[in-house]
Amino acid sequence: MDLSDPRTFEQVYSDHGRGVYAAAFRVLGNAAQAQDVTQDVFLRLWRRPERFDRRRGELGSFLRLMARSRALDVWREGDAAGRASDRLKVVVGRQEPRVEEQPDLATVREDERDAIRAALRDLPHPQREAIVLAYWGGLTAEAIAERSGVPVGTAKSRIRLGLNRLRERWGDVAEDREHAAAA
Repeated sequence: MDLSDPRTFEQVYSDHGRGVYAAAFRVLGNAAQAQDVTQDVFLRLWRRPERFDRRRGELGSFLRLMARSRALDVWREGDAAGRASDRLKVVVGRQEPRVEEQPDLATVREDERDAIRAALRDLPHPQREAIVLAYWGGLTAEAIAERSGVPVGTAKSRIRLGLNRLRERWGDVAEDREHAAAA
């Protein structure tokens, strides 16, 4: 059986697709994730058909085992992400004192906002616009490019160059603060 032949591969998918999906679904209990695993299993088979060794067993068993293994990986990733999210909730649960309780914190934050606004004002207009649209507007580089009428690469460059200038400027501000605090 030549798994690199599209017609043979189509037949293999037709014969084993449901079994692969079922194996993934049993582990994940989520239809969308099981579909993703099924696609991943068949994509891996298409890219590296030599991994299947007929002498070690039948193709259906091989594919279902791949699906189960990949589904367990997906489940573990989700479980790890859930644990990280739980830890973040615990950390975030420790509330920082309110600004009214720490007037000096309010002053520092306002100074930082002023410094960021000043640094943004110093940027060339195209870079400032790209950064504001990306970070405060939530637009992708593609959306910014379309809105500005420039190629995507240009929009990405504007964001990168603007961020580099902001980092340089912010570094200068932080250095000035350190000198003022030491004095």
